[in-house]
Amino acid sequence: MKRIEGFSRGMGIGGWLTNYKRFNVLPQDRRMTITIGDMEHFESYITEADIAYIASLGMDHIRLGFDQIVVEESPYVYRRRIIALLHNFVDWCHKYGMRPVLNMHKAIGNYCDIPDECGLMQDKELQSRFVALWEMLEDEFCDENDVVFELLNEAVNATPEEWNAVARGAIDAIRRRNPLRLIVVGGVEWNNPPALPYVKVYDDENIIYTFHCYAPHEFTHQQGVLQAPQLFYNRKMPYPCDDIERYRDYHRTVFGTEEYEKYDRMDIAFMRDYLAPVKEFIEKHPDKILWCGEFGTIRHARLEWRESWMRDMITILNEWDIPYCVWNYLSTPNDGNRFSLVDDDERKILSEELHRIILGESGKK
Repeated sequence: MKRIEGFSRGMGIGGWLTNYKRFNVLPQDRRMTITIGDMEHFESYITEADIAYIASLGMDHIRLGFDQIVVEESPYVYRRRIIALLHNFVDWCHKYGMRPVLNMHKAIGNYCDIPDECGLMQDKELQSRFVALWEMLEDEFCDENDVVFELLNEAVNATPEEWNAVARGAIDAIRRRNPLRLIVVGGVEWNNPPALPYVKVYDDENIIYTFHCYAPHEFTHQQGVLQAPQLFYNRKMPYPCDDIERYRDYHRTVFGTEEYEKYDRMDIAFMRDYLAPVKEFIEKHPDKILWCGEFGTIRHARLEWRESWMRDMITILNEWDIPYCVWNYLSTPNDGNRFSLVDDDERKILSEELHRIILGESGKK
């Protein structure tokens, strides 16, 4: 598989310009407003020291998530203070020898964690604003071709055909300005591996294809407050797990279905099967670039379980020669999906073993 220099192992940053607060608890008419408190958060939460520390961990790229409403003050009008922060981030990455990835984490009309927010894939005006924002960012970073543009974190409420058309429009707009920009595109259904076969493949050597992995979801999001199934079941889920019945019971209780009938335990064997579409993509497109842009586990899962899952995931990625980016550096305390890899106070990695695992240096125990 084709590889890019400086794009092997990275770390995502959420909680700064995305996931700074969860909209689920806000009334509909207040979700799209940026407050004074929000701006104070944007201008203080992540500093150069954080970027320096991520570099010290051995990462070679950082994926920065941002929301469209954070950058866009009104249709086609952008907040210069936020754009200045993006420039600061890119400059810090350059200073510490890392490649920056700018990821539109949540677009207007495509909020991956709010089911009643939809429309980007069907609304021409929202699509026009989506493309215009990327055109603006291309103009801002026209002289910095090491900056990677990731069009959208996780496409939802769309068919593959709808999302492929929207993505194509953004790619064409960027290409009219810059034929060399590295552009990341993934699939629908929250970018999960089963959607990968339906992603449009381009005759363009500067397109990076991506997928995310949070399987099994009942483990990675266990007892999460933003997911109704996990909140309802409210049970700790070990990984690996010799008692597959615990996983089967989750599906019986929550969905009334029978799952995992072919498995005796939950471990790397299930992970390999779940990631089969990824292996198939590599075999079908050996000349393309494939990147696992996001994977992780909720913060309150036991650390040894988090380590085991991360170890298995990275073992598979390394076996298949897939570059990856772990999620995520630090989540805000009020984030219902806390996937932090560092502690809140000192902002240091949660364990040396976790550090070795992320670097791909920890063998399977």
